[in-house]
Amino acid sequence: MSAVNAVPAARPDEARRHFAARLAFETDASDVAADLAAGTPGIVVVDTRSTESWAQGHVDGAVHLPTAEIAARAAALVPEGATVVVYCWGPGCNGAQKAALEFARLGRPVKEMIGGFEYWAREGYPVATASGAVTRRSPDALTAPVTGISCAC
Repeated sequence: MSAVNAVPAARPDEARRHFAARLAFETDASDVAADLAAGTPGIVVVDTRSTESWAQGHVDGAVHLPTAEIAARAAALVPEGATVVVYCWGPGCNGAQKAALEFARLGRPVKEMIGGFEYWAREGYPVATASGAVTRRSPDALTAPVTGISCAC
């Protein structure tokens, strides 16, 4: 008996709907980095973590807006119509989903950056700190190619 096929795969039409829906709600660090590097208009990356977390390190190019402040401050920080990309610490944290829900309640288009700040840093993308320093660590071989910063998927 196959462990993979113990539950049969979905029909192709169901799989298409499922994966298209996931992509409507999620993006990844690689896609966010590519858009930030290209200066793609209409995308605002939002770090939803605490002030202390932001100061320790954040996505270079992100704005800081803790989840509890979204309802009060989003209009001042995020242009109307922009696609909001939220992130929190990492896959073990549901803070990004809570923040995405807040933006959705405000009628804003929103996606979660899966993997959060953890995978952003582990994949070697630019990390800024409160002091203004921007660093890049070597990519973690378990999360990204060590010879380049693109998975090409």
